[in-house]
Amino acid sequence: MYLVFDLGGTFVKFAWINEEGEIKEQGKFRTPFQRVEDLVKKMVDVFDQGPEKAEGIAISCPGTVDINSGVIYYGGTLTYLHETNLPKMLKEICGVPVSIENDGKCAALAELWLGSIKDYRHAVVLVLGTGVGGGLIIDGKLHRGANLSAGEISYVMDQHMIEDSEVNFFGIAGSASRMVNEIAKCKGLEDNDGEAVFHHINQGDPEAAAIFEKYCQTIALQILNLQHILDPEVFSIGGGISVQPIVLEGIKQAIHSIKQNNPILKAEPHVVSCHFRSAANLYGALYHYLLQQK
Repeated sequence: MYLVFDLGGTFVKFAWINEEGEIKEQGKFRTPFQRVEDLVKKMVDVFDQGPEKAEGIAISCPGTVDINSGVIYYGGTLTYLHETNLPKMLKEICGVPVSIENDGKCAALAELWLGSIKDYRHAVVLVLGTGVGGGLIIDGKLHRGANLSAGEISYVMDQHMIEDSEVNFFGIAGSASRMVNEIAKCKGLEDNDGEAVFHHINQGDPEAAAIFEKYCQTIALQILNLQHILDPEVFSIGGGISVQPIVLEGIKQAIHSIKQNNPILKAEPHVVSCHFRSAANLYGALYHYLLQQK
């Protein structure tokens, strides 16, 4: 049995999972924002109070992660994680092996292990959330790159949207949260009310549909770019909005429209939905741990 943590901007989720991917128990606590020591204390408390002793600890976290040393760089909203070695801190207290991996890459590893891309050698996983996370699978393995930044799709730039030397980044244009809040504002809804927003989209509301279609075109454009750069067998779309069937339909329709208007594009991306939802980072973190311990 292994204890797995997913460090998020609001909550830290945790679960006890076995090697077959079966979750035995799970929970969460509110993410501390002051000191790394506060985070470590809460994680150790979970470890000590578990239903049984964990053989190891696996962590999914934001930021750039050196998986060999355990050092985290930057860390998203958890700024205190920058240049900290969280695995070392936990190992010294808990006395078990500890692994750590970037959250977007964990999502990709989850799909590779037990999800939508497990039967493919070359794949791209895109997680549509506040930004665009994900990972690249090349020859059946997660590709990290020379600077550990492979798959950081959020930093892709669009040269046609440069204004006063400022660049539009895909992480902003492809933000699901931004799209949802834009429709919410347009329809007089509360921010982040995804359920109400998708009700308007599914009902064919003209204003909501126009914003949603533009969003799908943005995602489709980058999928086509990545298809011609990496030539993967499959793209898997994750994130909270991926549970809505209209999201996959909208992206596929946008790809079709772009190809129709640009006959020079011959590639035909194969796009599916991720199997894992909110637990993706937990499963991926454990798979990374198991691979490291081999």
